Amino acid sequence: MENLQTAQTSDEVYHHSLPIQIRFNDVDRYGHVNNNAYFAYYDLGKEEYLRNVLKVDYRRADVVPVIANINADFILPIFYGDNIVIETRVSHIGHKSFTLKQRAINQKTGLEVCQCSTVMVCFNLKTQQSAELPEPYRKAFEAYENSSK
Repeated sequence: MENLQTAQTSDEVYHHSLPIQIRFNDVDRYGHVNNNAYFAYYDLGKEEYLRNVLKVDYRRADVVPVIANINADFILPIFYGDNIVIETRVSHIGHKSFTLKQRAINQKTGLEVCQCSTVMVCFNLKTQQSAELPEPYRKAFEAYENSSK
C-alpha cells in the first residue's frame, strides 16, 4: 500500500503552473499514463515557464538552455481523466546552468504524483560550447522566484 506521507506536496513554493491535457495515447495497457508521457508534460511546463519568465524568444538567441540531466520520481499513477497540473520553479542558479524543479499534482486529491529535476546548461550555438548564464536570465529567474505571487 502506498505511504500517503510520501505522496504529500512539499513546502516548496511554485509560482508557475500549467494544466495538462492527458491524451488517449498517453495511457498504457495497465490503464495509467506511461512514464514516458510524463517527460512530455514536463517539457510543456519548461517551455511555458521559460517563455513567461524570460519574456524573450530564447530560442532565437546565440546562447540557449539545453537539458544536461533529467531525473523523475514516480510516486502515484496518473489515470486518463485525472486533472493534472505541472508546477515549475528554478531551485538553483549557477554560473553556466540552472536547475528546474517540477512536480505533477493531481488537482482532485492535491497530491504530488511525480517530481522531476532538470539541470539546464547554457550552450553557445555559434561556438558549440557551454556558456555563462546570460545576466538577464539570472535576473528574471531571481525576480520571478522571489516574488510573492
